[in-house]
Amino acid sequence: MNAAQNSLVRGGGVDGAIHRAAGPQLQEECLTLSGCETGDAKATKGYDLPAKYVIHTVGPVWRPRHLDGTEDNLLASCYRRSLEVARGLGISSIAFPAISTGIYGFPPERAAKIAIREVHEHAQGVEVVFVCFDSETHALYNRLLASHGHESQ
Repeated sequence: MNAAQNSLVRGGGVDGAIHRAAGPQLQEECLTLSGCETGDAKATKGYDLPAKYVIHTVGPVWRPRHLDGTEDNLLASCYRRSLEVARGLGISSIAFPAISTGIYGFPPERAAKIAIREVHEHAQGVEVVFVCFDSETHALYNRLLASHGHESQ
């Protein structure tokens, strides 16, 4: 699972790490996809990664002035669409980063609640791993997962 930008061109953070690990063919394939809308998801091959596929999704940029639910709905759509794409490809497991919580500024607890809710409602047989890149995010997911009766590590 790759938290990408709309153009799907190699960026920084999680996206940059995935592109570096996958090799240059990933970027070449991404350029053929004509980008990706915020809240949508598209798949590519995994190339040099230990995964057969990479699912790219574009999370929303947090805009605290627009508290009409737009950002929440777009973030929820990232998880739903990624799971739909995974099921369509016959993928049995997927790893999600904390989408939009880095430079896009989405409040981490709000984002984690949305992620857990959407995965709980839409995983339908797909094993999901939440990958947390710092101890604060890890503790947050552990607390929220425990409150929903889910195992965490």
